[in-house]
Order: sequence, then C-alpha cells, then structure tokens
Amino acid sequence: MARFFKLLIVTGCFLFAIAAFLYVIPSDKYILVPDRARPLASEVFVTGERADEDGGGIYYVAVQVEKASLLEKIFNGNVPWPFGREGSTLVPATAVRAPGESEQEHRQQELRAMAESQKIGAAVALRSLGYDVPVESPGTVVAGVNPDGPAAGKLRAHDVIVSVDGEPTPFLPDLRRAIRKRRPGETVDVTVQRDRGTRKIDITTVPDPESPDRPLIGVFTSCALQAPTKISLPVPVRIDLGQVGGPSAGLAFALDVAEELGHDIDRGHKVAASGELCLDGSVVSVGGLKQKTIGARQAGVDVFLVPAGDNAEEARRHAGSMKVVPVQSFRQALRALATLPQEGRKS
Repeated sequence: MARFFKLLIVTGCFLFAIAAFLYVIPSDKYILVPDRARPLASEVFVTGERADEDGGGIYYVAVQVEKASLLEKIFNGNVPWPFGREGSTLVPATAVRAPGESEQEHRQQELRAMAESQKIGAAVALRSLGYDVPVESPGTVVAGVNPDGPAAGKLRAHDVIVSVDGEPTPFLPDLRRAIRKRRPGETVDVTVQRDRGTRKIDITTVPDPESPDRPLIGVFTSCALQAPTKISLPVPVRIDLGQVGGPSAGLAFALDVAEELGHDIDRGHKVAASGELCLDGSVVSVGGLKQKTIGARQAGVDVFLVPAGDNAEEARRHAGSMKVVPVQSFRQALRALATLPQEGRKS
C-alpha cells in the first residue's frame, strides 16, 4: 500500500510539472480574463469638481487580454485548478488583432482609442450639462477590413472615409446612416483620404448576416478611432488610467465627469458601465462582456450599464444578483440611473 501511494505521489508530481511547463509556453491563441471593476473618482480630474460622500461611485471595467498558454489552449480555456482562472475565454488571434496587425501596432491603437474615448466621454457629458463643445472631424477611420467582405482589396486600415454618395461622414453614426440608405446589393460611392490624397471607390454592399435587410461594406470601425478630431472642451478634464487601452470605458467616463461636476448620477449606488460612446451620445457594443460582468460582480457593483442587445444578454448570464441595465445612449443611461432609489446620502 505504501508503495502504491508513493507511486501515486510521484505520478502526481510528474503530471503537475508537465502542466506547469505547458502553462508557461505561449500558444497562437489569446485568453480573456476578468479584471475587477475599479472606481473612476480618483482617476478623473475635472476643474470645479465636487466631493461625493454618498458611498456610491462610477466604476469602469476592463478585460485582461493575454497570450494563452499551451495548457489553456489544450483545455480550451477551461483549465482545472490550480492553473484555471474563473470566467476566462479562449479566442483566436483574429478576435484580438486585425489581419496583418502586429502586437505593437495593436497596443498603440488600443491606447489611441482609449485617449480618444476619454475626450469623447468628457465632450458628451459636458454637452448633456448644457456646455457648448465645438468638434471638428474630417471623417471616419477604417480600423480594419473584412478579408471576405466587399471592401477587401479596395479599402485599407487607417483610410479615412470622408463621404458616402456625397454625404459627409465625419463620425461613425454618419457613416452607418449613409450606408443604410442603400439596399444590400447596391453600390455606394465611397470617398476616402489616403496617403495625403483623396480618391473615390465604388463598393457593392452585401447583406448583414444578422440582419439581411441591412447593407454592409465590410469594414471595422470604432467611435473612438477617428481621424484627428479636434474637441474643444470648455472645462479642463484629465483622465488617467495608465496603460489600460481600448474604447469601451467611454460611457463610464461620461457618467463620472457629470458626477464630478456635482450631479448625483450614482444616487449612492456602485455603478459600473461598459460601452463605446459616440460623439452623438449613442452607445455601441463592446467585447468581453462575460469577463467585464464577472469583474463588476466581484467588485460588489450594484448596477451595471451595458449596450442594449447581445451585450445585455451576455451580461445577464453572468450577473448573478447584480442589476443589468441595457442602454442605447448616454441620455438613456442618465434617465435609468435617475430612477434608482437614493442610497447612503449623508446629511
């Protein structure tokens, strides 16, 4: 019996050593891991800001995106204890980086998107409070091109779409509206800026697989990835999240800027928000909602605002008792939070 247990221990140690070795060897895939939601109050600085002592706060959520190990690839992200991480999801490299984009290029683009989302969040918040916020943009930037879409071989990443059928497209919602005036199968005249020049390109639209009546040209875009956009903020705002990248905290930024200026947005609740914010105040979908929801739940968040549609459905699957509120715009988010009961107000 003693010999059997000794053999069992040796075998266990051997298997553990193999697992540990596979855990440090990177694979060709990525893994998304929850990151605990964090309050924004100490990261957002607004001239004229006021202290909030009601015990609530606006929280942002991020996702750790890492190269998956061989062990994580073998188990499809569901690695058993002690190497496993709750809520992780294995994804292909194409789900993280655009085709042909290097790690460094992707990182730089994510940081640019974060910087732009901060400006957009501040602008949307100040506009909602009645401030005049002048904005100038030459067009909408192409973040990437679907290699199987109609724009493949015609448009490139970083092209600036100036207009569609002669209609200016300074921002992403303008681009979407212009394309949707056509039917799938019809051709649109796209004017782009590239290499300091302007050119017109005809692209035949295709139906959206998820909504066949909606036309697509096969490009990836982002509200936070714009051509050099000039946003003149009437109130100085500074946001510093260090090396956190991506555009998905835009909604949270806008809510916290309004909160910092003395408006009781959270009503004493811990409110997390995830959603890419456009300059017109619309909220569009983001990735990693499973991980973000888990991160918000682990931080003890009371209310989680997310983009309506698939994002909200994903969040509800992992929210537990945390309240999930789907929104399509910043104003809708403000209205939803205004209906919350007041909590923790100090006299």
